[in-house]
Amino acid sequence: MSDRLKAERDAAAARRNLLVQDAIAHTGITEEMIGEFVTRFYERVREDALLGPVFAAVQDWDEHLAKLKNFWSSVVLMTGRYHGSPMRAHVPLKLVGNHFDRWLDLFEQTACEICPPAAAALFIDKARRIADSFEMASATMAGHIASPRHVLRS
Repeated sequence: MSDRLKAERDAAAARRNLLVQDAIAHTGITEEMIGEFVTRFYERVREDALLGPVFAAVQDWDEHLAKLKNFWSSVVLMTGRYHGSPMRAHVPLKLVGNHFDRWLDLFEQTACEICPPAAAALFIDKARRIADSFEMASATMAGHIASPRHVLRS
């Protein structure tokens, strides 16, 4: 690796670290909080009458939870730890509106129980945007057009 490329990568890593520290300072979100949140939320999802069957296909929950913790770390703290294609994994599941609504209900309940208000607000905003994105993609794959339903409009 050239010295210039190494210097550019080091500078990018330093900028990312500043973003992570800023997000932590403004929201109180920590990796431990993300871990607790993801674990508790997916316990609820797995027990849920509507969502449990959707997630029954997961073979290795320890591996899946680790991936989800990396995903949410990347989403709320901008750590860049997640490398994957969540849309590709979810579109074949044929999810519909009530799946997204229930997922968000459980998500928001869990966020409000575990996180301080600023952290809960960030988690919830990101989750609503993700739900809308997934729901619109699922509709498109089924040959329909869907509009965002979950993001709060001001």
